[in-house]
Parts: sequence; C-alpha cells; structure tokens
Amino acid sequence: MLRTLLRRRKRALSSADVTVADQPQVRRAVTAAALGNTMEWFDFGVYAYLAGTMGKVFFPSSSPGVQVVSTFATFAAAFLVRPLGGLVFGPLGDRIGRQKVLAATMIMMAASTFAVGFLPTYATVGFAAPLLLLVCRLVQGFSTGGEYAGATTYIAEYAPDRRRGFLGSWLDFGTFVGYALGSGLVTILTVTLGTKGLEDWGWRIPFFVAGPLGLIGLYMRLKLEETPAFKKEAAYTAAEGGGDAPSTEEAPPTARGTLKEIFTKHWHAVLICMGLVLLYNVTNYMVTSYLPTYMTVTLDENDTTAQLLVLGTMLLVVLTITTVGHTSDRWGRRPVFLAGSVALIALALPAFLLIREGGILLPAVGCAVLGLLLVCFAGTAASTLPALFPTRLRYGALSIAFNISVSLFGGTTPLFTSALVEVTGNDLVPAYYLMVAGVIGLVSTLFLHETAGKPLRGSGPMVETHGEAERLVAHSRAAAGRQARDIWIRLRHPWAQRPPGDGRD
Repeated sequence: MLRTLLRRRKRALSSADVTVADQPQVRRAVTAAALGNTMEWFDFGVYAYLAGTMGKVFFPSSSPGVQVVSTFATFAAAFLVRPLGGLVFGPLGDRIGRQKVLAATMIMMAASTFAVGFLPTYATVGFAAPLLLLVCRLVQGFSTGGEYAGATTYIAEYAPDRRRGFLGSWLDFGTFVGYALGSGLVTILTVTLGTKGLEDWGWRIPFFVAGPLGLIGLYMRLKLEETPAFKKEAAYTAAEGGGDAPSTEEAPPTARGTLKEIFTKHWHAVLICMGLVLLYNVTNYMVTSYLPTYMTVTLDENDTTAQLLVLGTMLLVVLTITTVGHTSDRWGRRPVFLAGSVALIALALPAFLLIREGGILLPAVGCAVLGLLLVCFAGTAASTLPALFPTRLRYGALSIAFNISVSLFGGTTPLFTSALVEVTGNDLVPAYYLMVAGVIGLVSTLFLHETAGKPLRGSGPMVETHGEAERLVAHSRAAAGRQARDIWIRLRHPWAQRPPGDGRD
C-alpha cells in the first residue's frame, strides 16, 4: 500500500519546471510560421483558380472535363509524396530542431512554386510540359510534408497553455490569407486580361510572385530561435543517465522516438490525428480547391462570379478564425470539433443545394455556410494536433499522421470528387463526400481528450508572466503538501478514512 500511494504521489512543480513565454519571441514565431503557410496556400489558391486555364495550357488535347481531372491529378500527385517528406523532415525536426527544418522547407517550397512560372507550355515542348509541371508539384509536396506539422509544433511549443488555441489559429489565418491573395490575384488577372490573355501568358504572373514571398518568409524564419520545449528536451537528452528525474510525466527514457514507438505506443493518437485531419482537410480542399471549378465546369457559372463567391468565403474564414481559436481556449477543443462535425453532417447537403440554384444570393449563402463549417476545424486544428504527442517525437509523429491522412483523403478530394461527378453525373456528390468526412470526424472527436489550458505532453507548463508562474508553483506545492498529508494520515490512522459513527472511533 505504501509503495502504491507513493508512486501515485505527484511531485510539486519548481520554478525551473514552468516556462515563462517571451512575448516578443512568441509574436515573431507566430508571424514567421504563419507566413510560411501563407506562401504554401498562395500557391494552392492560384492552382485552384487556374485549374481550367492550366488544363488548357498543359493538357490541350483533352475534353474540358478530362482537362480538369488531369489538372487535379497533377495537383493530387504532390500529396502522394507528402508522407515521404513527413518521414524525412519530421524525425529530422525532432533531432536537429524545428527552426532549421522549417527554414529548409521554406526554401524548397518557394523555389518550386517560382519555377512553375518559367515552365514551357504543351504547345512548345509537347508532353514534356506536363511532366515538368509534375516535377515541380512533387518538390512542392515533398517540402510541404514537413511544413504544416513543423509550423503547428513550433507555435504550440511557444504558446502559453491558456492561449494556445488563439495563437495557433493565426497559423491557419495565414493559410486562408495566402489562399485569398492567390485567388484574388487570379480574379484580377481574369478581369483585366481576359481568358485569352490568361491562357497566353497571364497564368505565369502569380507563380512569379511566389519568389519574393518566399524570400521574406525565409528571412523571418532564419531569425527565429529554437522552441523552449525543444531546448529542454535536448538538455535532458544530453544529460541522460544522470541528474534528477525530469519533472514531467511523459519524460523520455530514450533520446528520440522511432517509427516503432509511434505506431505501437501512440497508435491511438495517430488514428485520432488522422481522423481530425481528414475532417479538416476534406472540408478545406472541397471549398478552396474544388468549389471554384465545380461552379464553373459542373454548374456552368460565370468564372468571375464563381471566383468572387469563393473569395468572399475565404474572407469570411479569415475574419472569424481567430475568434474560433480563442473560443476553443475557453470552451475546449472537443466541443468545437463536435459542433463542427455534427453541423457538417446536417448542413453539407443544404449548402450545395443552395449553390446549385445559381445566381448570386443563394450560392453566396451556401458558400458562407461551408466557410463557417470550415472555420470550426481550421481555428482549432493547430492547437489540438500537436498536443496529441509527446515532445520528443511530436514533429515526427504529427508529420507522419498528418501527411498520410492529407495524402489519402485531403489532397485527393478535388480529384475524387470531380471524377465521381464526371462518372455519376450527380452534382451533389461533393455534399455526400463532406457528410462522410463529418461522420469520421465525429467518431475521432469522441475519442479525443481535452487539452485546452493544459501543458503539452512531455513538457512543463507554459505561462505568460512571472507572477502566473509563481502562483502556479505555489498552488502545486500546496496540492503536493495536502496529498502528502493525506498519505501520512492514511498510513498512521487507517480508521480516519472510515465514516464517523461506525462504532470504531
């Protein structure tokens, strides 16, 4: 009994266990990480809005429907190498640090996107043109394999526990700002150059813009420091085998996690992560990548109308995403995911029925509904996913789980949906696809443990001020003192735990 009680006793926190966030550094970390996502999604916005044009430039001999499928197949190909990028960059980030890997992914992503603008067309070099486009997309996909997981890990390890939802939401704020910038630029080019000018040379301009954006992002990331959680983990690893035991319950017995450990000891977290990522990314790519083409090719909407509707949806997401992140800090991650999943199941079909009506007003309402559903997941994902894994293998485990799910279900959403619409002739297939994603997300959320306001696994508490740290340490010592007193009473006076008046006083 004594051993059991002592084993369950929690050690009081010391001042060394609590990290006080450096607020200027937190702001720089959030800005630099979000800018990388802005760069990545600028490319996605451009590619989604130019899908019809890119099909004509690189696959001119096909029918319009096949051109779209071919363009989205090239889009989806980038996602097939994302798990490989995750396998390389994720464990590397756990070994050498988050900041170095994020700088490397920024370089690769910017260079490959910039290169698309210089590609020859099918009319110039024939079949070599789509092959070169595929190579650029594969490089983009490989680099992206380490980007989102690394950026979420970086922000989560810098954010105070009570504000992780709000600060993490800025990462996906950068996502949708990038998409809005890319899609907005294409919309302006469509209006000013016309379809002919866009096909002749205008499609290159958005990709050229990626170069300066990448240089700015790289400069900011090179100025960053390593995260406090990684520094503590590295210090513990360096001193492994000596000194006091680490303060956290998840402290590592070994230097680094391995694939075997991820899939044997943390398989439940991997499955939950994949389910939540599927929920978020199927909704995300349906709205951002497929919806513009759905309205123009499937519903025969005017290009400019469709582009403006989706652009307005992205602006709605941008305006509400940090509010959702802040709400998840107050109410918890699970309630937000649960509400979003149930709403997606119930509202996906009505939203697409409204979009199918044509005109401006009803499709705008349908797009707004999809945007509000999307923001439930976008505003919460960056603070929820890193908390599933311990510090020593967080980057690697999150990279692998995230990219497998995105590759199989997220990035293939435009391809599968456009192909199913083409084969079945049913223009409500996208709604049914979203409803299935909602069911999977709902099941995953039911198994999710609440992490709002709590330290990351394998890390000590992160607070905003020294006063908050002192109060936390004092509270922990008082709680440990009460626990020690209770153990002492139970050992010395077992009858003290019995109800009074039982005749044994």
